[in-house]
Amino acid sequence: MTSLLHISDTHFGTEQPPVMQAFETHVKAHGADLVLFSGDITQRARREQFALAQAFIKRIKDYGVPQVLSIPGNHDIPMYNLLARIFSPYGNYHRYIDSNLAPIFENDDALIIGLNTTHPARRKAGKVTSRQVEEVAERLQKCDPQKLRIVVAHQPFGSIVASDRRNLQIGARAALERWASSGLDLVMGGHIHLPYVLALSTQYAGLSKEIWGVQAGTTLSSRLRG
Repeated sequence: MTSLLHISDTHFGTEQPPVMQAFETHVKAHGADLVLFSGDITQRARREQFALAQAFIKRIKDYGVPQVLSIPGNHDIPMYNLLARIFSPYGNYHRYIDSNLAPIFENDDALIIGLNTTHPARRKAGKVTSRQVEEVAERLQKCDPQKLRIVVAHQPFGSIVASDRRNLQIGARAALERWASSGLDLVMGGHIHLPYVLALSTQYAGLSKEIWGVQAGTTLSSRLRG
């Protein structure tokens, strides 16, 4: 069985060293086959923050985790450097984290599809495009139905707090309906710094298959809710 470790919203630049040390101690003790990193890796997409994240990912791999699957969050696009935001929004992400904004992992147990739902024209809202919906559906349909099928995106598809509904993915219903019919099991994400597991049929009536939303909190940052 493949073991997954889901982290999110580290916001390097605001990381808490004791928390980071505790996390790394856990990884060294328990390991994982794959770490899923669902965005907001940095606080302001600056080079020094990405360099800290790069070193953190290297240490995770040095502890014996063979692979880290990362996707960007809205904080991984420059906020105040407008030239970079317009002309090279993912430049530092590509340089320090991954050249691929939508990586895919597949083995005998699972298919995990990374999805980039950020865009430099949007400050923080996530959006699943119709093209992404169809590309994911096609990949899911080709997958062995015995495998666990997961999509990882930064912004959530379901909320347990009413005020978080404004943070849900644009196009969530259409995406979930299409993916349910294609066999999706889980959508995983972060963004709102609140960990929970939610049966998405409770918010999207009529799904042809149950899809579970799995949200990570902020793994290392001082940017807590409340």
